[in-house]
Amino acid sequence: MGWNSWNYFGHKVDDKIVRQTADQLVATGMKDAGYIYVNIDDTWEGDRDANGTLHTNSKFPDMKALADYVHSKGLKIGIYSSPGSKTCGGFAGSLGHEEQDAQLYASWASTT
Repeated sequence: MGWNSWNYFGHKVDDKIVRQTADQLVATGMKDAGYIYVNIDDTWEGDRDANGTLHTNSKFPDMKALADYVHSKGLKIGIYSSPGSKTCGGFAGSLGHEEQDAQLYASWASTT
């Protein structure tokens, strides 16, 4: 089980909100009740560079540091993308970049 940013924050989610949510999942006992996932939904995406690498936007300055923070709380982090060229919110989707994006996301979530 877990928490998803879209249901309450929609396009307003940012790094600070995700960190605060992780803190609250632990502080309120929700983690102990089985809520172990912190899922970042749409609107974190920035632009792709010339190599096709997707970058975050200014609301998420360091996704690896954010994932490390969530992991430090004993939680897991998830991220949203779209199978199309654009997400529901109009940001860059993964179409044509599926493997590249999956490797990027895994590098953010890596605990090594």
